[in-house]
Amino acid sequence: MGVFSQDKLCASEYMERRSWLMFDQAVILAGGRGTRLAPLTDTLPKVMAPVHGHPFLEYQIMYLLRQGITSILLLVGYRWKQIWDYFGDGSKWGVDIKYSQELTPYGTAGCLSHAYPQLRDSFVVIYGDSFLPCDYALMFKCATEHAPTAFMTVYPNRGELPVPNNVQVDSEGYVQQYLKDKPELKFDYVDAGVLLLHRHHVAAFPQHLPSSLEEDIFPRLVASGMIRAFVSEQRFYDIGTPDRLDVFRQDVTKFFDLSNFRVGSGLL
Repeated sequence: MGVFSQDKLCASEYMERRSWLMFDQAVILAGGRGTRLAPLTDTLPKVMAPVHGHPFLEYQIMYLLRQGITSILLLVGYRWKQIWDYFGDGSKWGVDIKYSQELTPYGTAGCLSHAYPQLRDSFVVIYGDSFLPCDYALMFKCATEHAPTAFMTVYPNRGELPVPNNVQVDSEGYVQQYLKDKPELKFDYVDAGVLLLHRHHVAAFPQHLPSSLEEDIFPRLVASGMIRAFVSEQRFYDIGTPDRLDVFRQDVTKFFDLSNFRVGSGLL
């Protein structure tokens, strides 16, 4: 079977979604400082960047809830107490939030290894500065059919996003190449910020050492043929710079009715 892509599910398929929710835990990488968002992040963790009176992370959590995911593990570090003070155990949102705190930065892979005892057998990994409004159920279905392979969501960026493409996918749907920060390479896809992993993948990560998904883990999974691509036709958003944060602020009403968005207490 070739590259998987997003499509709408018909009503008769709705009940099948529950069987696809082997990925019933979302792990959000929420420990970053976000230096490019300074001075905003001098006093706030990046995931708490305000968007119409609510932290960016709240939109991520509400979208996960919409997709049927109620168990959330936040991997926190920089100014993490502010995240806890706002979200607590998640009960106000109808989700169960747990925390894994890193005292020193472990990197995007190291923080997952640090949280290993709290990981379920299968889980979704989401970058804390990324929002991808795709149909997670279809993504889970594809991944369930190809367990225990890892899945990376990718977007066919044709120049509309101001980020370089960094992923090449072969005709069978496997990630063929992943290279970070190589804009001179003419790849077809860009990493869209959502992964589907199994616990055994993290068991093979470096232990008690800083490590990077992008530099240490993805190349290894690609070389071993253990990571496939899920193509999302929905663009993703990242808030890594002030301009990109502003784009999400402008487009967020495409995905949420802000007049009814009153779950949290909001930010000052």
